[in-house]
Amino acid sequence: MELLTPSTGLFFWQLIVFVGLFFVLSKFAWRPMLASLKERETSIQQALDSAEKAKLEMASLKTDNEKLLKETREERDRILREARQAAIAINEQAQAEAKKNADRLIDDAKSVIQVEKQAALRDVREQVALFSLDIAQKLLKKNLASDLAQKALAEEFIKDLKLN
Repeated sequence: MELLTPSTGLFFWQLIVFVGLFFVLSKFAWRPMLASLKERETSIQQALDSAEKAKLEMASLKTDNEKLLKETREERDRILREARQAAIAINEQAQAEAKKNADRLIDDAKSVIQVEKQAALRDVREQVALFSLDIAQKLLKKNLASDLAQKALAEEFIKDLKLN
């Protein structure tokens, strides 16, 4: 059993070595190890905080993007609506202008037709008057070819005259 129980001298030297090692380790190793652990803990905490902050920023950006997308869609719809209204207005204006031009052309054509009609009627009247004079001249020549017929006509005119 002697192998299992240490002797007092061995125990004493192990205790001195342990205390010495403990002192050396605490002086030179534990402080740097604890400092590096503390530094690592701080960096991990900062990384977690940064990740949380990034997560919040991403949520904020997502909200902003959705809002911007909504505003963009509304702007697009407004622009399309204005474009449709402008197209309708231009179409109506073009139709009104075309109707106005057509009405003006019709009025001009009516005026030209009226002028041509008046000119044609004037020509017809002149032709009728010329034909009537021609016919009257021929009839008078035929009817008044003799002196007797001329005297009878003169007497008839005199009778028709009423003297007061």
